[in-house]
Amino acid sequence: MSNQFLDEIERADTVAIVGHIRPDGDCVGSTLGLYQYIRANYPDKKVQVYLEDFSADFMFLKGADLVRHEPDDSIYDLCITVDCGDAMRQGKFIKYHNEAKRTMCVDHHISNQGFGDVCYVDTDACSSAEALYKLMETDRLDAYAAEALYMGIVHDTGVFKHSNTTRHAMTVAGELIEKGARPNYVIDETFYKKTFAQNRLLGLALTKAEQFASGRIIHSLLLTEDFEKTGTTAMDTDGIVDQLRITEGTETAFFMYQTGPEEYKISLRSNYIVDVSAIACSHGGGGHIRAAGFSMTGAAEEIVNHIVKEIEAQMP
Repeated sequence: MSNQFLDEIERADTVAIVGHIRPDGDCVGSTLGLYQYIRANYPDKKVQVYLEDFSADFMFLKGADLVRHEPDDSIYDLCITVDCGDAMRQGKFIKYHNEAKRTMCVDHHISNQGFGDVCYVDTDACSSAEALYKLMETDRLDAYAAEALYMGIVHDTGVFKHSNTTRHAMTVAGELIEKGARPNYVIDETFYKKTFAQNRLLGLALTKAEQFASGRIIHSLLLTEDFEKTGTTAMDTDGIVDQLRITEGTETAFFMYQTGPEEYKISLRSNYIVDVSAIACSHGGGGHIRAAGFSMTGAAEEIVNHIVKEIEAQMP
């Protein structure tokens, strides 16, 4: 499969790289890691990354300023979709997948049923960044690609805390450091550092938190007015659900924020028991056993009660 992955790239003169809607650290890191790998090793190829707007914290990555956030009329020989559980999660950039001469998917989500002419879904990988690393000729990775892939691993493992952190993931992370990734900079700048406005948003979310099931479930909801009050956006919500998850006595945390009239984005995290991926997939979302997400419409209180019941159904 590795040779086929590289063969597809080598045969294409033009390459589009697409991630999923609302790109997170692994999505941005893996797409830019692949972008830099192709740019460094195949300088004659035209390659372009297409992603929705992402956190300014990721702008230090090489090529981040060249990402296009709106589709154009370009048609490519090859479209590589990265970190995307299904084709529809490419959002407005699905046109590149539909119009390309050849398509390829590289992912690690267990919910991915497979799409594209070539599909590589590595469910043993902690992140799409790790899945890509396995496919690349690693001696051809430069420091820029290494740092982007390292960021992807850091974010999808929660700085090596989540249950998807394996010995191989740690080994890959170490090899990326040897190739030039800066662990202290990547972790501090993109995971722990918060603006004052982000801290206010986090504080508001914690103030609004509620517990269910004798404290084993915790939930918080942010509305449009909360973002307006703090001068923040949905991109400032990173880390909130994980802060809820580490509350003492918690098994499962879920965080909701409003995206429209009676429309909400829900992120779920569990510690030991609940398979939150099963819940997310039942609502058209996806993710991992301990970290997943989906969108839902309806009255907020009804959604909360529904999710609580689904979590409780899995708890002894």
